[in-house]
Amino acid sequence: MTAVDRHRDQLEIHETMMGASRGRLAIALDLLTDALAMVGQHGVYCQSTRHPGRPTLDIAVVLEQIGDAKELLQTVIERKE
Repeated sequence: MTAVDRHRDQLEIHETMMGASRGRLAIALDLLTDALAMVGQHGVYCQSTRHPGRPTLDIAVVLEQIGDAKELLQTVIERKE
């Protein structure tokens, strides 16, 4: 099953409201937001021994990368064309 198949219902709604490209980008942004929340929750349990209260380095890097991807997607969605 492809990503398009798994998210067909959401895609139909967002593509109708925002157009095909922006609708798909919006769904991708939602998926990244969900992933960010899950990884962030995992970071609560996997804390750095060097820096108590902060996630381990690998989790911190994943959080940063997902955050950057979200930011880039938002700039595309918000672009006026």
